[in-house]
Amino acid sequence: KDNKLKYPWHNNIVATTFWIGEIFDENLADGSQVCSAYDSSWAYHYSGLNIGKVSENSSGCSGSIVGGCDGVIENKNGNQTCQTESRAKSNGYFPTQFVPKENPFYLDLPYDDLNDAVAFSNRCQDIPWANEKSYVGHCTDKNFSYMKNRWVKMIGPNGNTCYGQIEDAGPSHDGLYHDTKYVFGIGDTRPLQKEFNNAGLDVSPALNGCLGFSELDGQDDKVSWQFIDDTSVPDGPWKRVITNSQVILKSQ
Repeated sequence: KDNKLKYPWHNNIVATTFWIGEIFDENLADGSQVCSAYDSSWAYHYSGLNIGKVSENSSGCSGSIVGGCDGVIENKNGNQTCQTESRAKSNGYFPTQFVPKENPFYLDLPYDDLNDAVAFSNRCQDIPWANEKSYVGHCTDKNFSYMKNRWVKMIGPNGNTCYGQIEDAGPSHDGLYHDTKYVFGIGDTRPLQKEFNNAGLDVSPALNGCLGFSELDGQDDKVSWQFIDDTSVPDGPWKRVITNSQVILKSQ
């Protein structure tokens, strides 16, 4: 199958920045980056730090281990917050405070093949690599994601080409986490969701720096992106730590 048809380019897509440990809306079930769509203790597995548990009564990430911050901790009025930070090429765009246990070059796309009922039902028809050897046979497996760890190639505002792994789902809201036409379509379709300046992906601070975003936490930078097979990913700082873990549920 022609690679350009299998993995078409999505051009001039607004990308926002998100980071592990960020809480942008504590009242939303998906408003905290303590957990991800595919890992109930994402921040813990990324940082190796265990600093307590989220309350079982919390609307977001209930019962999850609270891990470290992919940025810097700031104290404001007695409350600690996890803020993003600029990343430098000299450090491979890695966090300044620690070396993560998972890939700091992470992103999300608005197709949650595990928790969205429509995406889960259709994922083996929607996802172009579903029949490849390492994926086949998991269509109804609730402990397996076809999206998690998948590589994406991006070209940023600075002209750099950078690579990252999918580790969450978004940006989206409500019942829109199965944006098949945008994520997998061949017609350069625009994202279905219209929030965050019509954003079509979120990228990590490492990717923010590598791609040359003008803002650390804005919604005006645009990228072009396409999926890429892991065997085609070139060497670079994105290969220093590669995430290989599959779905990790709270009970695990």
